[in-house]
Amino acid sequence: MDIYHVWCNIEGDVTDKEWAHDLREFLQSLKDEHKIESYRITRCKLGFRSIQDLPEWHVMVETKDMAQLETAFQRVAKAEHHTLDELDSKLKIKHNAFNQHVADDIQHALYRDWPDE
Repeated sequence: MDIYHVWCNIEGDVTDKEWAHDLREFLQSLKDEHKIESYRITRCKLGFRSIQDLPEWHVMVETKDMAQLETAFQRVAKAEHHTLDELDSKLKIKHNAFNQHVADDIQHALYRDWPDE
């Protein structure tokens, strides 16, 4: 499995519950379309972290491999750039609902299970 990690803070006129709800709906849409295998949305507990300036939110998206991750990225890009059908339109709305509140300190990383099978 490949695990795409995102660390971010949120900003703007949104509550943490609203933001997490919108993100969960977006990721569940990708899971329902079999573009990802699973996901987790976590939040730093009580500010406990030893890495200075590590953002508060941590999102993990699991895919079978890089090909599936690329399919998920392409699916989101398609919805962002071409409103082809109702499904694309709904995905775009879900993506924008949480993405517009992500602060500029966002960090990304791609990890994999080790050792390879």
